[in-house]
Amino acid sequence: MSSTAVSSRALRLAAHRARTLPAARTGAELRACADAAQRRNLNVHATTVAGKLKTIDDLPGPSLSTNLYWMFVKGYADKSHLLQGLQKSIYGPIWRTKFGPMDVVNVATPELIAEVIRQEGRYPIRAELPHWKEHRDMRGYAYGLHVDTGPEWYRLRSVLNPKMLKLQEVSAYAPIIHEVVGDLLQRIKLLRSRSQDQVTVSDITSELYKFGFEGISSILFETRLGCLQEEIPKDTLRFISATNDMLTLSMTVPLLPRWTRNILPFWKRFIQAWDDLYDVAKILIDRRMAQIEAQVSRGEPVEGMYLTHLLSSELSRAEVYITVMELLLGGVDTTSNTLSWALYHLARDPKAQEQLYSEVNSVCPDRREPTTDNLSQMPYMKAVIKETLRLYPVVPGNGRFASENEVVVANYWFPKKTQFHLCHYTTYHDEAEFVDAELFIPERWLRTREPGSICGRPSNTNYYRHHPYSFIPFGVGVRACVGKRLAEMELYFALSRLIQHYEVQHEEGAPVIEPKTRTLLIPAKPINLRFLSRD
Repeated sequence: MSSTAVSSRALRLAAHRARTLPAARTGAELRACADAAQRRNLNVHATTVAGKLKTIDDLPGPSLSTNLYWMFVKGYADKSHLLQGLQKSIYGPIWRTKFGPMDVVNVATPELIAEVIRQEGRYPIRAELPHWKEHRDMRGYAYGLHVDTGPEWYRLRSVLNPKMLKLQEVSAYAPIIHEVVGDLLQRIKLLRSRSQDQVTVSDITSELYKFGFEGISSILFETRLGCLQEEIPKDTLRFISATNDMLTLSMTVPLLPRWTRNILPFWKRFIQAWDDLYDVAKILIDRRMAQIEAQVSRGEPVEGMYLTHLLSSELSRAEVYITVMELLLGGVDTTSNTLSWALYHLARDPKAQEQLYSEVNSVCPDRREPTTDNLSQMPYMKAVIKETLRLYPVVPGNGRFASENEVVVANYWFPKKTQFHLCHYTTYHDEAEFVDAELFIPERWLRTREPGSICGRPSNTNYYRHHPYSFIPFGVGVRACVGKRLAEMELYFALSRLIQHYEVQHEEGAPVIEPKTRTLLIPAKPINLRFLSRD
């Protein structure tokens, strides 16, 4: 980087630091804001009647024809993450979107996102999922974490939390994760040997998807499924295919009128995808249950991990089936996509990759497997993962459904049953929050006391202060991602060991890969990378 560019950036960073940011609020101030919001709700309806607050009907937003034009003419159908920024630039930080049966209030600043979340109530709901619920009702299945609400949701979540959110409990999964990472390394070695240049692995995301699936299923089903083997079991392939169909169709099905179900194939494919997911999960859980029962009958002690915990809990068998299936769905993409994007950027940023390798090698020399304790000594690796999740959030937008209370946001009053869309992609890419927001700069997450330089880039974290709600990749509060700690451990172990073994490079003349939306944010094209052995 030239000295002029560095000086220019330093000036912008200094200006950024000098601003008075909401992030500077103390914990007491944040609590006071929340208390004020709660008190304000008590008289919100009377205030609205008096005309002091606007209503949802006063919000700006695109017409149906404009939405159709953007989606199908301008190509935003699979780029809804970019549509957030476009609409914000036109309508401001809060606007309304109506599309068929969908009626959503979009909020696209960290301050407004914070206002929504602080009024979410005791049992938050991300979004109503009537198409998911309808499938459960059709088949007589339990609802699960994503469909159940109120005390029933809280009961489910209370059973899941102890073995997933307590660090000491999650640490027990480290040996099995390392075993799966070892298989991933062997898989990459095999694929390299089969390539023309002996180093290239094509479509690394698909391989990392198999890794993510194998890792999370080894814990949830307490069995290895063979996703990284040469011949992948048919049921595993069936589950992977059904996952892709379900996530893709979950965006399409809610927008279509019910009368189209007998004409268009989408509803039938959606139901079939859920049926396949449930059937495979049930087969694997029943198989493990039979093993446990056989052990008990022989008088042998039963040892297990997460599935054994669930089967011995208060959950019914039907609730275990649906819960394990949903946990699996949430875990695979988080790991595979985040690792893909991290390797993609490290391949294009040799200095960042060298910084990461030096850190990992200093903590775990001679390719020693890192322990959970070692991870606390790897701040740069954690910064790489954070920066990857900022640039490519697994879910580009989250939701909150006002189920318990009326809500006030930005001087607008909203009744119960208002659906909010939290535009995370836009806030994560906001220059007002993150200097050089479109660039991959892991150093912005490092906590250094003195101004300095890492790989030729500013490293003083004070320059990178941002609002606490401008980056919440795993959510906050009681509705935060239940698998956060497990996902992070998988990411840290996999990335550190990959970097121990290989220098990663992009292909000569490789194009820039952009993301696309498939409910989740995924690479729009295959990512091909060169893995050069560090031997």
